[in-house]
Amino acid sequence: MVAPALILVILVTLWPVAQSFYNSLFDYRLNDPSRSERFLSSNMDLERYANDYFYLSRDLEALEGQAPDPDDAAAVAEISQEFEAYHAELLEMDGLAEQYEEVEGMIASFTAIADRELKYASVENDWAEGFKAFLDDASEQLTTISQNTESEEFSVTAGNVAGSLDSVNTAVIESNFIGFDNYQRYLTDSRMWQSMWNTLLFTITSVFAELVLGLMIALLINRAFVGRGIVRASVLIPWAIPTAVAAMMWGFLYDGQTGIVAHYFEQFGLIDDASVLLSTGAGGMFSVIFADVWKTTPYMALLLLAGLQTIPGSLYEAAEVDGAGKWQQFWKVTLPLLKSAILVALLFRTLDAFRVFDLIFVLTGGGPANATESISIYAYITLFSQSNFGAGSVLSVIVFISVAIISTLFIKFIGSDLFAGKTGR
Repeated sequence: MVAPALILVILVTLWPVAQSFYNSLFDYRLNDPSRSERFLSSNMDLERYANDYFYLSRDLEALEGQAPDPDDAAAVAEISQEFEAYHAELLEMDGLAEQYEEVEGMIASFTAIADRELKYASVENDWAEGFKAFLDDASEQLTTISQNTESEEFSVTAGNVAGSLDSVNTAVIESNFIGFDNYQRYLTDSRMWQSMWNTLLFTITSVFAELVLGLMIALLINRAFVGRGIVRASVLIPWAIPTAVAAMMWGFLYDGQTGIVAHYFEQFGLIDDASVLLSTGAGGMFSVIFADVWKTTPYMALLLLAGLQTIPGSLYEAAEVDGAGKWQQFWKVTLPLLKSAILVALLFRTLDAFRVFDLIFVLTGGGPANATESISIYAYITLFSQSNFGAGSVLSVIVFISVAIISTLFIKFIGSDLFAGKTGR
């Protein structure tokens, strides 16, 4: 009976995390052709190599014949011979001759190669390292020759061939497996720790304020009074507004020139100038916390209200008979019996606040000067804006580990007694 739930957890939660962890072990970047795949060993992009080889072998032969200086001709001939030697070694590798021939035939017929197994071929690490070093040296040598020769035609051709060698170099893909280097880099990255501190500050401040205000609202709307239903419905309006819409709305309210909230904050002496709410680090952090508290306090109140309604009224009557005042009833009856609801509310809101993205992204974009950048926004920028999947996956794993630690701490230090006496013997 537990198996379906376990399978669902594995598919929805653990598998993406495992995939992110695997990606984090590679220098995996979509904006770099040599790192756009995850390779545990050196590989050759046969499609690119076969296409470049056809033209490069021909151009090297022609370049040798154009050389006005015998020394330059000898240098080009040596490059050509070594290039052909590496090509021959490549084809001698197990199964590569047949694979290369198939790829070459598809290129000749202008057929795109969609099969990854056909496009890429695993090659020996030593061979790949040596071939790339040769291509770098040969390209540098031909560039020097093109700059020093007096023949303009030969100079242009030599420069073009040097560029072709660089193109072949990109077809040789060395292993981009770097292990835990990404973790070492980001665990010593000041921007990562700054974004983590911003996230913790936002989480602790906003959740604490929401708990206090939410509890006060829950106690209020739990009482019987005329129009209670309307009040309960109106309290939930901020929570019902989509976060992105609320963030845009607060952006207008915080505007230093036309924002009414910024204007009255300045009039009441809470801030020195109306523009500081979105133009300074402290103002930006206050702005996102204030907007989040306004939007999410109703959610906290709703959870706590559900807990309040499970407390029997007879307990308050018994406490009143014993002479307990309202304050004593709150501390001795309400809070102890509301502890499970508080745990659930705090856990949900803390995890949600720690993963905050849309509110900050729309309202401040993480600015000014990364003063409000959360760890989730930093991960988004690295992962998608910079197309650095390896580094972005590291930040995603850090977020997951942080969330797991928070959950464990809540259960251990706040909710451990909830299960006392409920385990079977």
